[in-house]
Amino acid sequence: MREFSDEELERYSRHIILEDVGIEGQEKIINAKVLIIGAGGLGSPIALYLAAAGVGEIGIVDGDVVDLSNLQRQIIHATNDVGIPKVESAKQKMLLINPNVKVNTYHTMISADNILDIIAPYDFVIDGTDNFATKFLINDACVLAKKPYSHGGILRFSGQSMTIDPHKSACYACVFNAPPPAGVVPTCSSAGILGAVAGMLGTIQAAEALKFITGAGTPLYNTLLSFEAKSMTFRSIKLSKNPKCRVCGAEGITHLSDYEQAVCEVKNDKNS
Repeated sequence: MREFSDEELERYSRHIILEDVGIEGQEKIINAKVLIIGAGGLGSPIALYLAAAGVGEIGIVDGDVVDLSNLQRQIIHATNDVGIPKVESAKQKMLLINPNVKVNTYHTMISADNILDIIAPYDFVIDGTDNFATKFLINDACVLAKKPYSHGGILRFSGQSMTIDPHKSACYACVFNAPPPAGVVPTCSSAGILGAVAGMLGTIQAAEALKFITGAGTPLYNTLLSFEAKSMTFRSIKLSKNPKCRVCGAEGITHLSDYEQAVCEVKNDKNS
């Protein structure tokens, strides 16, 4: 059993008094390594909550710099961060919340060439990205590397999440198979996103990571959780692993390839 300092006992006291977490669960959190891919609308609350929880080692991947248009939803960044790498801005805020955690930054875009090396040291991966090409690549890499991960997606007033364990649950490709063609599904940058929706889903993904680490509750395995914020309705859809899945099935993938990102532009034309 780890020897907790008085400062740690006070900092994590609300976890420690939880029956399903306790001192053993907090020790698991401190020993855990979690990778967040994306330091934007989803990655912001994920990073803040995991740092606050005391996850011992947190990696954060993003190749972008902070832009003024990010600040409506990417709450880990501030106005004076505009122009600096998102991963550095995020790391600064995470360490302000909890200087006891280790934060590894990767100022790069995820690709088939680097993703396996980046995810290798981590126990759990969180997809906080905003495009289908990267989401499918993350799924493929986690299946190949047998890494459990949390999927998240948001658009306008809606969000969805599922947790994948390649050893036992349906993967992202079991459900959605392949990225949609151009012109079918818009992105947040073209269709918009209510800022608080990103916070809602990112918080769910952070909770999924902590559930996985501590063993408290049941992660969203074989379950797609979706919500619509305008009516504040939530729905859970039961899923099953597809034995013929092109990624995790019996004849699934053996190597990674990048996907082409198809962009759908939404025109604000009253006649369209």
